[in-house]
Amino acid sequence: MTVHPAFSVDSAATPADGAPLTVRVVDPLSLSDELAAAWDRLADEASEPNPFAERWCLQSALHLLDPERHARLVLVRDGHDGPVIGIMPVALAAHYGRLPLRHVTGWAHPNHFHGAPLVRAGFESLFWSILLGWCDAAPWARTLVHVPRLTEDGPLHRALVDVARVRGGEAEAVHREERALLESTLSPEDYWDGAVRAKKRKELRRQANRLAEQGAVRFRRWQAGEALDPWIDAFLDLEARGWKGRAGSALASHSDTEAWFRAILTGAAEAGRLDMRALDLDDRPLAMLVNFLCPPGGFSFKTAFDEEHARFSPGVLLQQANLDLLGDPQIDWVDSCAAPGHPMIDSVWRERRALVWVNVPLSAPSDRLRFALLTRAERFWRRWKGAAATENEMESPS
Repeated sequence: MTVHPAFSVDSAATPADGAPLTVRVVDPLSLSDELAAAWDRLADEASEPNPFAERWCLQSALHLLDPERHARLVLVRDGHDGPVIGIMPVALAAHYGRLPLRHVTGWAHPNHFHGAPLVRAGFESLFWSILLGWCDAAPWARTLVHVPRLTEDGPLHRALVDVARVRGGEAEAVHREERALLESTLSPEDYWDGAVRAKKRKELRRQANRLAEQGAVRFRRWQAGEALDPWIDAFLDLEARGWKGRAGSALASHSDTEAWFRAILTGAAEAGRLDMRALDLDDRPLAMLVNFLCPPGGFSFKTAFDEEHARFSPGVLLQQANLDLLGDPQIDWVDSCAAPGHPMIDSVWRERRALVWVNVPLSAPSDRLRFALLTRAERFWRRWKGAAATENEMESPS
């Protein structure tokens, strides 16, 4: 890849307290050892954990950044030699939905399931102020900054709302989703009994007993120092033999996606973030899952199961074993990374995490005008959709 010249630009900014800060746009594929170490330290000190923004994960996807879209890895630090307070990949988008509206958006790989930047705890407002001010001054930036998948009412979301108001605008939440979350002080056993109906627990015990009649059943967990490639190979094969393989959407369906998956799991293992599990029948995996553990949180990244043994519910049985995360003193919660309303995980994990997609206007009068028109149009569209949905419900036969 040819690196865009903008990757080497530095610019200075001074917040209200007079302390100098540096906004640096860096080449993500040729970081200095000093910046790489600073990125890793930031991950351990971030106000909200996000494995998809950590160096071991994000750097494996940043070769996809398109310099023609003015894609940038933006790093904000306290002075030229001080600590890094935030890092976020951004890109220029030519369209907003179907509208030909140029804007700045937070960038993510399609398999990144959280959009929060890494920001040092206590520096959330300062980070957003500097980032938005930098976009104001960028000749290529237009209209708004779109930040996808922020934790609703988390430190970063609250700070973004406050900063937008200080700048004379509003942070507009344009989309919201809820997905399954595991967060409880209960023991794994008590949580399972409370989350799953007695009739369903009885059925799962019956399925587990029938599975044991087929051969030797065991649960495994990858251990640091253990060879990782056999685990990765087994997961890719298991997923490819299912519906994703038939649809051409399995990780192994495309060489670049497979290479990316191998790279991030290797990176997660080296960073001490990888938690990988399997349910085996006679040493053949029937279900596997990948968690990324980033204290105080965790993220359930990928799962796969053998459809030929679906009658035994191997994926659910593995999720039951996965509840031992509740006993990990370093992990307070685990994000499922699942689609809203996922039938399997929603029936096991009772808590919910809300994510919001947020727009913030840039400061130029023309940008504010376009933002206001877009906001009015989106609010009208949401009201119309809500009214149409209510009308359809009223007309549906009981």
